[in-house]
Amino acid sequence: MATILLVEDETNLAEVIRRELQAAGHTVQCAADGETALALHDTLHPDVMILDWMLPRLDGLGVLRQIRQHAATPVLMLTARSEEIDRVMGLEVGADDYLTKPFSMRELLARVHAMLRRVDLIQQTLHADRSAIAASLVHGPLVLDAEAHRAALDGEPLDLSPTEFALLHLLLRNPGRAFSRAYLLDTVWGEDYISGDRSVDNAVLRLRKKLGPVGEEIETVWGVGYRLRAG
Repeated sequence: MATILLVEDETNLAEVIRRELQAAGHTVQCAADGETALALHDTLHPDVMILDWMLPRLDGLGVLRQIRQHAATPVLMLTARSEEIDRVMGLEVGADDYLTKPFSMRELLARVHAMLRRVDLIQQTLHADRSAIAASLVHGPLVLDAEAHRAALDGEPLDLSPTEFALLHLLLRNPGRAFSRAYLLDTVWGEDYISGDRSVDNAVLRLRKKLGPVGEEIETVWGVGYRLRAG
């Protein structure tokens, strides 16, 4: 069902978790330290990572920080730390969920399956956003015809690059919806970008200029990305 990377240095616990996940139909690879976990992550591209906080060589937070520089792999943190500040720290670094030891295998499986359902839903939404073709979209003086691949402002054709056109199409289909830069990169650029570059910001800047006063309706959502003002 899914490829799961389990990073846990307690051998007995790791074996129990591995056995339960495999019984549920998943493929499981294990690592007992942070550096091995990073190497396996880069080769496996797992669907989910179960990551212990306390690890030799590089702790779980260090592993998570490095992964979040280039990947959005869902991560479930396992730890004996139960203080709120520890949970908050793990979530702020980029963990998707948090499970404190000791825990039941039933709860761990439920959390993993919930993460996989969220990933599936996101992928469905992403696919719909990439492939949707709608009738002509109108936003004030702006008209976009996806099938004819034409856009016009006040009746005058707009000279848009394919990327600018795809970005405008996505925004027009979803007025009021805020899109993160990472989501826009995955949806509009696909694999054709370098992690950490400013492709989205530069494309939005160009698009705003080409749209004139209408471009001001592409709003910056601070700390998130961009949205087209609704209405």
